[in-house]
Amino acid sequence: MALDPKTVEILKGVSTATLTTVLLKKGLRNVWMRGTKPIRPGQPRVVGEAFTLRFVPAREDLATPASWASPISTRAAIEAMPEGCIAVADAMGVLDAGIFGDILCARMAKRGVAALVTDGVMRDAVGVLGTGLPVWCDGIAAPPSVAGLTFVGWQEPIACGGVAVFPGDVVVVDEDGAVLIPAAYLDAVLAEAPEQEQMEAWIMTEVDRGVPLPGLYPMNEGTKARYQAWKDAQ
Repeated sequence: MALDPKTVEILKGVSTATLTTVLLKKGLRNVWMRGTKPIRPGQPRVVGEAFTLRFVPAREDLATPASWASPISTRAAIEAMPEGCIAVADAMGVLDAGIFGDILCARMAKRGVAALVTDGVMRDAVGVLGTGLPVWCDGIAAPPSVAGLTFVGWQEPIACGGVAVFPGDVVVVDEDGAVLIPAAYLDAVLAEAPEQEQMEAWIMTEVDRGVPLPGLYPMNEGTKARYQAWKDAQ
């Protein structure tokens, strides 16, 4: 099921850096997916439910070009992706086999997939960029996925960049990479993250006008009172 448009709108206004702070306050430290870098600078912040893909190490009898036509294939998984999802692929950090290329990314874009996130790498770099699909990955490699990986399934729990990802969890990606919001924490994050973002923006205005950091960040009681007075005046 697609995320509520209001949820997407709120989270598009919150940086992944802020989200990690909010989740840290909830006791969740491991939510940033290592190796998830924007394939090109300036990609917009994207929000969506996780649609998971899982690769395991290549095995010679399974990881073959013929496997691409199997019922359990990346091709079949793409056809199951709902509009607005973020595909999150567990490639185990393998950096010498590109999980997807231009044709698969073009199909994902055509289906309305919001983004692709992986701790692995892509191939067909120029073609992938040409599809317009926002991608976060750990680089580029010419060899195909079967050179180092076997695709085994979708919509099951995975590990991506050292983070446990379950189908239906929420993913936010921006210039700092991909952050996971566990589904059970979504309401709390929606309630708290915009306030955290607003507070830090106000602190930046104080820094700009020369206010020293002690007592400002984090706020002491006097600063909290000034911040509240500023909010009340808005």
